[in-house]
Amino acid sequence: MGYETWVQEHADAHKKIIDKLVKQGLDKKQIIDYFDFENMKEKERDFCPLYAQNKKCHDMENLNCYLCSCPNFRFNDAGFKKVDNKTQFSYCAIESKDGKQGIYGEAIHQDCSKCSVPHHKAYVEKHFDLDWAKIMQVCQV
Repeated sequence: MGYETWVQEHADAHKKIIDKLVKQGLDKKQIIDYFDFENMKEKERDFCPLYAQNKKCHDMENLNCYLCSCPNFRFNDAGFKKVDNKTQFSYCAIESKDGKQGIYGEAIHQDCSKCSVPHHKAYVEKHFDLDWAKIMQVCQV
């Protein structure tokens, strides 16, 4: 599955949860709180395959899942450029010191596994929009 397909599928899943929460009358703070990892793994088990394993994508105490994926992530399913006969498909727009480029066969992808930037509640509050796809539209280049 390419990045574009994943983003669309995730946006659809995110919207279903948001629509439910808005219908319940939750405000911005309550919606962000709802996306706490501990809550999501219990109430939205199908949202992330890691929930069934009780496993976090990043090793941090207060992981917030609202921005599953990062607005600083940039991708192009056709590739950006060739580097040593390998195709680069993604990178970090802010060049996070905790991220790195990973080589997987003939592909180069951004490895964000050590970066927790989008999973802090303060970051989510700063970039919040009920439409996750709107936040993430900057990612596809």
